[in-house]
Amino acid sequence: MNPAPFRALARVVPAAALLLVMTACTDDSPPSAAASSSEPASPQASTAPAATTPTGRTTAMNIRLTLDGHPVAATLNDGPTARDFAAQLPLTLSLRDLNQAEKIADLPRKLSTSGAPEGADPEVGDLAYYAPWNQLATYYRDAPYANGLVILGHMADGGAERLATADEITIEAAP
Repeated sequence: MNPAPFRALARVVPAAALLLVMTACTDDSPPSAAASSSEPASPQASTAPAATTPTGRTTAMNIRLTLDGHPVAATLNDGPTARDFAAQLPLTLSLRDLNQAEKIADLPRKLSTSGAPEGADPEVGDLAYYAPWNQLATYYRDAPYANGLVILGHMADGGAERLATADEITIEAAP
C-alpha cells in the first residue's frame, strides 16, 4: 500500500478542521451581562480549550528540556500517551543518533498507546514515542511517516538545533 496519499490527507485534515473551528467560533452576539458587570468575577475552572500549536496539535503541559546543560522550552500534547510520559518525569536520558535526523533514548517503561493513531509523520522539533522499541524519539531534521510512532509534544524554536549535537536530555515539568 502506498502511504503517500495518507500522509497528504493527514496534513490537510488538521488544517481543514482548524479552519472550520475558527470560522464556527466567531461570535457576533453582544457581551453577556456577566461580562459587563462591575463586580469581580468569581474564580472558576477554565473552560477554554488547551492551546494549540501551528500544526493544530493540542498542548496540555509545559515542560523543560535540558540538552547538554542548555534549557529548551517544550509542550506535551493532551493525549493518553503524553500523559503517561509526563508521569515518568523527571527523566535524564542518554541520546543516540538515528539516521542523522533524530535522537533516540530508551525509556524506563512502556507507555500506554491506548487511542493513539497507528503511526505519525514527525516534524522537526517533535518529541515522540516509538512504541515498538519503547523509545523517546526527538527530531532535529525531517523524517518519514513511521508506524508505531506517537507524537508526544514539540520543542520551542531553537530546540531542534541544540538537539542535533546533544548527548544527554533531561525532561521535567516546567516551573
